[in-house]
Amino acid sequence: MSTHLPTADVQDPESNTRTARLREALLAADFTADGLLDLLGAPAYAALARSETVPAVRATRGDSPLETLVRLFLLQRPVDLRQAQAALPVADCLADGWLVRDGDELRASVDVRPYGGPEGQDWWIVSDLGCAVGGAGGIRGVGETDRSQLVLGVGGASTTLAGITVRRPAAKALDLGTGSGIQALHAAQHATRVTGTDLNPRALRTAALTLALSGAGTADLREGSLFEPVGDETYDLIVSNPPFVISPGARLTYRDGGMGGDDLCRTLVQQSAAHLNDGGYCQLLANWQHVAGEEWQDRLRSWVPRGCDAWIVQREVQDVTQYAELWLRDAGDHRAGDEAYAARYGAWLDEFEARKTKAIGFGWITLRKSGSDSPSITVEEWPHPVEQPLGESVVRHFDRQDYLRATDDAALLAGHFRLADEVVQEQVGLPGAEDPEHVVLRQNRGMRRATKVDTVGAGFAGVCDGSLPAGRILDAIAQLVGEDPVLLRDRTPASIRMLVEQGFLEPVAADG
Repeated sequence: MSTHLPTADVQDPESNTRTARLREALLAADFTADGLLDLLGAPAYAALARSETVPAVRATRGDSPLETLVRLFLLQRPVDLRQAQAALPVADCLADGWLVRDGDELRASVDVRPYGGPEGQDWWIVSDLGCAVGGAGGIRGVGETDRSQLVLGVGGASTTLAGITVRRPAAKALDLGTGSGIQALHAAQHATRVTGTDLNPRALRTAALTLALSGAGTADLREGSLFEPVGDETYDLIVSNPPFVISPGARLTYRDGGMGGDDLCRTLVQQSAAHLNDGGYCQLLANWQHVAGEEWQDRLRSWVPRGCDAWIVQREVQDVTQYAELWLRDAGDHRAGDEAYAARYGAWLDEFEARKTKAIGFGWITLRKSGSDSPSITVEEWPHPVEQPLGESVVRHFDRQDYLRATDDAALLAGHFRLADEVVQEQVGLPGAEDPEHVVLRQNRGMRRATKVDTVGAGFAGVCDGSLPAGRILDAIAQLVGEDPVLLRDRTPASIRMLVEQGFLEPVAADG
């Protein structure tokens, strides 16, 4: 199975015209994320995302254009020439290398996967055959291409990063390690100029195809590692789904960083400040080591460059055996035979033992270049479900840090607050008890946090509508509960700060 990339040339007007006709044919056949869901049904659609093809094969036994396209580009089956001609501009696809002819049959040269944009856009992500989801094992193998140079398509990591990214208008955005171009495609919707970099030249070619087929225009695509291709240029937004896997060696470019331990992620974070404009964001996914005798939070705080605020969220932790098994299977090493598998597994464990690594954390890192001499650095563990997209929640997190940093306790008590939208109160206690054992405030939006509060905190939050300053609300509560108002004012600011920091309360102007 050949895995040569299409030869469509974004610099050639005739090639661009042919690509536009291909895009029109995909739309006409409803080869879109919604169209696939309607055709396959939810179970088969979800199975396809796990590289399980049997349900999709059963659902595409007809000869409609949409079924033909699914067999060609997603299941990577050959189709009859006449069926292909009913679905696609075959001459255009052959001219630009999207299809390869073998007698009276045609087959795809790449995986083309429908992908829904955040505002309902119909996009398509191009990747190597068998590499749309999961890993390099893929649907039907990976053909002749060197496995180390494979380009993966859309997966859980890439959609997670797209969801947490700040989507404010930007003059310049950088997608570092662009891969198949998913983050560059998103950035092109709100950034005037998009630059994409990758160490793998096949990835740059694939990203160009993704952008062209999705009608997103072009990006400035450059080959090289980390920030080397961009010199001293600066950006309003940097996003990266880097090769963050902590592994012995660098066998697979799409996942292995080629540096020891978590050094690649650390280096990316530390170097990013020099490439951010004031107020700019750097957002990435990362793995980090949990090292014996060291707090993982301290390890990550040490990565944050001067002049940057940071919000780091650990979403998952795996022990070293789970982690090694996950990525050995990703590479197909479990099919290499018992002896070879054991040797490779041992090499991973040797690497972790040498580095005193007991577990691996995975999560999100967001930096904002604030220039502050007293930066806000939040490092937390939050493995619970969140509401995507989170980009606006990220902006509000840093806005709240700015407010708290600039507001002393006196100003806090003079401030006005409102309860955030869709916060509910839960009372926990024994049935029939006169008073609850404790009260929980719970968010139904964003990070969906929950926090315990005492009766004063619950009462305070419940009446915060922006109309009264915090101090006057506390005075009223003190009168109700029979507490000295001065003492209540003294002990409550820390609780108010916590509720603001976690997004339960929002500062508002005195006029609401």
